[in-house]
Amino acid sequence: MNGATDIHPDAVLESLLAKGGRSNRRANLAKLHELCRRQHEAGSRNFSLSAIGRLAEAEGIMKGRALYNAPSADYRALIDGWAAYAGPPAPKPPKMLASHDYLMRIEDPAIRSIMQAIIAERDKLKAQLNTLKANIQVTVDRRPLGATIAAAPGAQPVTVLAMAAQLTPSEREALRKAVSADYLEERGLREGSHGEIVNERGRTVLEVGFARAIRKMLA
Repeated sequence: MNGATDIHPDAVLESLLAKGGRSNRRANLAKLHELCRRQHEAGSRNFSLSAIGRLAEAEGIMKGRALYNAPSADYRALIDGWAAYAGPPAPKPPKMLASHDYLMRIEDPAIRSIMQAIIAERDKLKAQLNTLKANIQVTVDRRPLGATIAAAPGAQPVTVLAMAAQLTPSEREALRKAVSADYLEERGLREGSHGEIVNERGRTVLEVGFARAIRKMLA
């Protein structure tokens, strides 16, 4: 027997009927006893007041909510007797995750085992990723490359971007080439002693300091 007690509910019913009382009460106790017997024979161990109350109301024995009233102590005692005789309700099976439910549909045990290992590894990696997300703070510096911060006393810091830092690689190369000796010579030009660009006749094409200014910008 899987019950928690050896006291049979029949003995509980007899003791309750021996108390006498109205015939209607005695009839309802007998009906409730028979209802619980069928519940037990069906293999159920659910003898909660809510479960038995619904069945009793469905069979017209009494209102389910009446079992909670003080005058229904004998009915509750009978139900408790059946609950003790049947034993505690069977534990509910753990809720199966959707992924596990999918695994149970795979008939081949080898493939099922492989898929189970893959899902377990995925769940592990997801847990690790969530842990990293919760503990990592990323600071994004959106200042342009080459920028510096200039701050005067009592003033808001200002981002200062050097001219050379604003040039793209192709722009830098174009300026460097424009003041190179080979490039100038190919076009009949040359650099003067003061950074000016002159032609074959010695006439100034680009003013004094032009080549020096370009080199300072590139530096």
